[in-house]
Amino acid sequence: MDGSGQDRPVEELTAAEAAQEAARLAALVEAADAAYYRDDAPVMSDADYDALKRRLIAIEGRFPALRHPDSPTGRVGYAPAEGFGQVRHRVPMLSLENLEIAPSGLEEAARIGWERRAAQEFDARIRRFLGLPADKPLAYVAEPKIDGLSLSLRYEGGELVQAATRGNGETGEDVTQNALTVADIPRRLAGSPPAVIEIRGEVYMRHDDFAALNARVTEEGGQPFANPRNAAAGSLRQLDPAITAARPLRFFAYSWGEVSEPLAATQWDALGRLSAFGLAVNPDARRCAGIDEALEHYFDLDRRRTSLGYDIDGVVYKVDDLALQHRLGFRSTTPRWAIAHKFPAETAWTRLLAIDINVGRTGTLAPLARLHPVTVGGVVVSNATLHNEDYIAGRNAKGEPIRGGKDIRIGDWVQIRRAGDVIPQIVDVDLARRPVDAVPFVFPTVCPRCGAEAVREAGDAARRCTGGHACPAQAVEKLKHFVSRKAFDIEGLGEKQIEMFFDDPLLPIREPADIFTLEARDAANPQRLRDRPGYGETSARNLFRAIEERRRIPLERLIFALGIRHVGEVAARDLARRMESWEALVRALDRSRPAALAHRAADEAEAAERLRAAREGRRPRIMAIRAAPWQGVPAEAREAWDEIVQVDGIGPAVALSLSDAFASPIERAAIERLIPHLTILPPARPAEASPLAGKTVVFTGTLERMTRDEAKARAQALGARVATSVSARTDLLVAGPGAGSKRREAERLGVRVIGEDDWLALIGDA
Repeated sequence: MDGSGQDRPVEELTAAEAAQEAARLAALVEAADAAYYRDDAPVMSDADYDALKRRLIAIEGRFPALRHPDSPTGRVGYAPAEGFGQVRHRVPMLSLENLEIAPSGLEEAARIGWERRAAQEFDARIRRFLGLPADKPLAYVAEPKIDGLSLSLRYEGGELVQAATRGNGETGEDVTQNALTVADIPRRLAGSPPAVIEIRGEVYMRHDDFAALNARVTEEGGQPFANPRNAAAGSLRQLDPAITAARPLRFFAYSWGEVSEPLAATQWDALGRLSAFGLAVNPDARRCAGIDEALEHYFDLDRRRTSLGYDIDGVVYKVDDLALQHRLGFRSTTPRWAIAHKFPAETAWTRLLAIDINVGRTGTLAPLARLHPVTVGGVVVSNATLHNEDYIAGRNAKGEPIRGGKDIRIGDWVQIRRAGDVIPQIVDVDLARRPVDAVPFVFPTVCPRCGAEAVREAGDAARRCTGGHACPAQAVEKLKHFVSRKAFDIEGLGEKQIEMFFDDPLLPIREPADIFTLEARDAANPQRLRDRPGYGETSARNLFRAIEERRRIPLERLIFALGIRHVGEVAARDLARRMESWEALVRALDRSRPAALAHRAADEAEAAERLRAAREGRRPRIMAIRAAPWQGVPAEAREAWDEIVQVDGIGPAVALSLSDAFASPIERAAIERLIPHLTILPPARPAEASPLAGKTVVFTGTLERMTRDEAKARAQALGARVATSVSARTDLLVAGPGAGSKRREAERLGVRVIGEDDWLALIGDA
């Protein structure tokens, strides 16, 4: 695993580190989503997942170019499982943003202060968006966050006609027959409901019912359920409704989707109407006059949650006024008018048995702690991330102490927290229990797989193997990346198969081109694949067919699949859209090589000058130092370099990594052996869904009918890219009173300029 940015605060990450870290986090979130939503078998606690996703959101917020349509932060849930009919939600079922949980280990007063500041910042953000002063009343509804399975119930003429799981937020599973067996879900609504109403809520299981169910399952010789959430989710998603009917499921309603007429003017009154329809509404929901009152309800429920009789993992705050909810609107996957305030993560102490060093596809030496198994937050933990050598030594990337400067040694008793990463973290060491023979861990300076020197570049938190393609660990990991889901996605050729073929003496796969010659080599081999253990005629044929189907590949997926350091999905996509063809990309990289070398020399010269200046007690002379390496670089090389680094989301670090890969004789030869086997498709263009789709919009001056944040959010929701400065690529400038230099620049460049009224007409809000 590559970990150069794993232990760094987001605000300290470079663009290259952020791209690498975002790709790592996206893969972990996606695996967790599949386990939780699709398989009903979560691999982490909610606290782990929330912290993991929150870090990815923070990275995408600081580096907007890393935010892309395939990111798990832009998706809710997971694709529906096979076996059920699919239901497309007329109104998407979105997830909730989470407040940041207080770090473990804080004293009670400090934790309360942390929680209060986090909640008040949410309130302040709402007020900024709406332009509300701090003294204007703003009511919230605070509801317990049930730890169950989201369900949507569609009623027409008061009759239940369809029930669906959330699925991926857009499409869920049709579980109508199962839902009809749940006692809390009425077949017909009472009172006078709207002609069409889609009611949303949570299916759950009470603690006493769960205990009775597990006792019955165990008595019958079955495997007991791990927790009530798994039991509820698994019960609702049975293909046989009779099994669901035998399970003690309950339902709380808390929201709605499509509705043919308004329910009420406020969230609180809407909950009252849902109750009047005969639906169960949580009795611990409260209408609160302000965020401080909502926060007190959070602390009260935290104290009482073990006595509620069912699992909750936090409290949800919702703006009470539905008109304000409408103004606040939605991000891609979350509403702006609601947030989940989770309860703190759990910790546990255990013993560190060993420290293993793994080698990633770019050569990073990633340490992993092997632990005596311990249960943390309901999950058994047997390993934990150690990030890098600094983290083990008790310091951060700046050399400042962490954990009070305590290092980590084999044999130590360590505190584990399952928050901040899918692999738990070691957050503290008990020095009083340290064995007398424990010695400081010596981080290797050679690769444990190939013996090559492992170096740590200036400014890099990770140490890397210099063996390159000669290192079997890197070669295998690069091949695993090449066939991964977001790269070539070759069915039947996963990580285990890559490891098997890599060491195969007769049909080896040592580089990507070998994959596409596998069938021809198999046909010429006396020992055919179909005759080997684990394969037969059908499985071998299916593998060859899957490989054949991947000979046609979009340019952006090919670039990503090459596994070049710093080049993640976002960079690959943006580069493909700018270059438009493989040939154009290769030409640009070849032409830019002299400029790439000059850039590296300039960086090294600047670093050396800063060091000299610090020693001599003077200010560094940067401009002349940086300019020297560029002397004599051909104009063509500079132009090609600029063309690459000016692509959104690329920049010098990524461009230099690309240049190095294509300039390496070994890596270039491997790429050139691959390309003849492929048909490379041009990059897909964004679909046009509105007049603003794909357009670049800039706002300037004062907007009088909505705040700037509100205007930007509406533009992004309609498919536009919102920029902060005007350039030749700007499509539209929205200018309010006080517009100055940006308007003049737009007029000079011939960019279309409109006022706020025309803007509102364009987006349909006139």
